[in-house]
Amino acid sequence: MTTLGIIGAGHIGSQVARAAITAGYDVVIANSRGPETLGDLVAELGPKARAATAADAGAAGDIVVVTVPMGALPQIPVEPLAGKIVLDTNNYYFERDGHIEAIDRGETTSSQLLQDHLPMSRVAKAFNHIRSEEITTDGTPAGSANRRALATSSDHADAVEFVTGFYDVLGFDTVNIGPLSESWRVERDRPAYVVRQNADELTANLAIANRIA
Repeated sequence: MTTLGIIGAGHIGSQVARAAITAGYDVVIANSRGPETLGDLVAELGPKARAATAADAGAAGDIVVVTVPMGALPQIPVEPLAGKIVLDTNNYYFERDGHIEAIDRGETTSSQLLQDHLPMSRVAKAFNHIRSEEITTDGTPAGSANRRALATSSDHADAVEFVTGFYDVLGFDTVNIGPLSESWRVERDRPAYVVRQNADELTANLAIANRIA
């Protein structure tokens, strides 16, 4: 069975872990404070989960989820994630992260910065425009009327393919935004951000987004 390494055990990371285990994945999860602080979460997740350091979670994961604030990106281990698909859940919040001029000027995106940090990995945007609690509550079977859709973005076709399949088993349709340079379309203050929408609605909201919000 595929193992999901999760670096970041906050609201999104813990919910992705719950959803992944329900879908049959094994999970190795890390936070910034050490695996000993994750005892309660791992006990809740059950025998298919264990806590680890970020480097060990990255090494153990066939697929790795990075779900940390922008300021923590330099601490993401590079070598353990080499050759792997990495899902980036981040959004840029200048109030939290400080101003990043290249993002403010529309020259790059948060996911491109993670891809720059992980040049040997294949980064895809995922789970960044859904409220964390809805990851485990809003999914519906494939073919359901008005099924919720989530976006992804990557420079790598196999990363998009993985996210599409992963979303589907968790109960969501997928809209592919295109390369990471377009991933800003689904971040904060844009029409597609944290709104429940089906695939057609999401596609329309992505199209009307402004680069500089």
